[in-house]
Amino acid sequence: MVNSKLSPTVVPVANHSPSADGDALRDAMKGFGTNEEVIIEILTARSNAQRQDIIQYFLSEFGRDLIQDLKSELGGKFEDLIVALMFPNVSYLCKELKRAMNGIGTKESVLIEILCSKTNDEIKEIVTTYEDMYERPLVEHVCSETSGHFGRLLTLILIGARDESGNVDSALAKEQAAKLYEAGESKLGTDEDVFNRILAHASFEQLRLVFDEYKQLSGNTIEQAIKHELSGELAEAMQAIVECIQSPVEYFATRLYGAMKGMGTDDSTLIRIIVSRSEIDLNDIKVEFERKYNRTLLSAIRSETSGDYKKALCALIGDV
Repeated sequence: MVNSKLSPTVVPVANHSPSADGDALRDAMKGFGTNEEVIIEILTARSNAQRQDIIQYFLSEFGRDLIQDLKSELGGKFEDLIVALMFPNVSYLCKELKRAMNGIGTKESVLIEILCSKTNDEIKEIVTTYEDMYERPLVEHVCSETSGHFGRLLTLILIGARDESGNVDSALAKEQAAKLYEAGESKLGTDEDVFNRILAHASFEQLRLVFDEYKQLSGNTIEQAIKHELSGELAEAMQAIVECIQSPVEYFATRLYGAMKGMGTDDSTLIRIIVSRSEIDLNDIKVEFERKYNRTLLSAIRSETSGDYKKALCALIGDV
């Protein structure tokens, strides 16, 4: 949401030569065997725009689709990570949204992570790109895969209902806090529509005031109220909105920790966050991860991954 300190781990390389990179990648994949080290060295150290230039050079010079070549030469989670790097960020997130809704069941946590952490402008770009890619409106697809108050919340987000004027109104914040209190803690049952309306419409700046007023009125934080009054995907989505408004880097650090906690690793979440945040604020997420969990993100990834997949992830987050 609002982040005054944007500190990426991947930045454009100076004096970039798409031809030199393209030639090196072609050599790394020609003949018998593949030089994975070259692939990692080049693709994790270029910005997404520079990777797009390499793709164009590869096509014009060799008549080959670089992404298809990478898919044919690589495998497993290493392939998933490298291929994810090759799509423009918004296209990659659209692919992740589509994958979350494909087949039996819907991965609601993926919808929440992507949609509840974005501004109106970012949502608008995702909506436009999704329809261009899949010839289906994203809001229609999401509506078909979700229901109830949770579905309505995502719909409000997708239609860009949030006020992003930057204006704040202290008197209105008191009124909104009172409405949230009356819709939840002060009554039996919960009026979810009130929570949806305020958290999906008010600006981030306004909601910070609302949350402060709520604590003054109730004695509980808005997070505590959501935990007590809501449940399931709606509660998870509301918590994501609150966390992203207060600290996006903490939200993503928590998501990364959750992806590596317990038995097995949620590699798709690990890849998605590291790839999509690498040119935004991944360095800040690293710092927050260490502050919150008393271990570095690098050490966590090294213990949970292996091989070229681990090398590429570590290169993206800054293996220093």
